Amino acid sequence: MVDTTPLTQAVDHFADRLRAAPQSRLQRGAAAEALALARELSGWAQREEAPGAEPREMPDAGMFAAADQILVAAHDLAVVLDSDEQVAEAVRRVEEARQRAGV
Repeated sequence: MVDTTPLTQAVDHFADRLRAAPQSRLQRGAAAEALALARELSGWAQREEAPGAEPREMPDAGMFAAADQILVAAHDLAVVLDSDEQVAEAVRRVEEARQRAGV
């Protein structure tokens, strides 16, 4: 079993930062960046679970739901990852998205 703790810690930190961010920061792109990450991670998880099937796109539930969406997507992904390299790649993507979001 792969230790996905680094991924869950990284995404928990990002989600906490989003929840603490002012609405103006969310509107300036932080929420959009989080939604893009949630969609990316969700698609990755779906491709791992059902190779060859077309992944469903995570809907835009609004800027105040962005933190929850990245948590759900990352936790779904954590269940299907099967190597330390995949975990490291997922953490890298979360950290890059957090930096682009400016939170």
